[in-house]
Amino acid sequence: MLLESKIEAILFVKAQPVSVAFLTKTFKQTKKEVEDALAHLEEHLKTRGIRLVLKDDEVSLGTAPELETLIKEVVKAELAEELGKAALETLTTVLYHGPISKSRIDFIRGVNSQFILRNLLVRGLIERVTNLKDKRVFLYRPTFDLLQHLGVTRITELPEYDIVKQEIKEFEETFQSQE
Repeated sequence: MLLESKIEAILFVKAQPVSVAFLTKTFKQTKKEVEDALAHLEEHLKTRGIRLVLKDDEVSLGTAPELETLIKEVVKAELAEELGKAALETLTTVLYHGPISKSRIDFIRGVNSQFILRNLLVRGLIERVTNLKDKRVFLYRPTFDLLQHLGVTRITELPEYDIVKQEIKEFEETFQSQE
């Protein structure tokens, strides 16, 4: 399989920018080989609805600029819909566990949460912040707008917050002792 196809698959699955260094390490290729594959992929995608987005030493997939109107219509319609069960589950996880990483959310939910997180970010219900312990990983936390919408001034005012936090702590301690 072509390196550009492998890179495209990784960018699709990651759904966030990745560094060229990550790609060289992942595929055990030189920087030049990865850059050549990225150039081929970029050329291949020029007539598609997806584009390669390059910034500094990172790369990701994005939508074609000429489809901006269509994308805005779809996002607007999506935002008008009510939150589904998966979104509410993810939002609750962020509220009671946050700040929390995507990988931790995925572990708790048992599924990939990238699409749901994007939806919650677009709606302004959660925000993504840099993890001070590991700058490669983002953390998700509730926004001030969400807290206002829920009618609380502090996260600790959420229903049964202390009880839920204690149960989470006990579960995590039990889980860690079994490893």
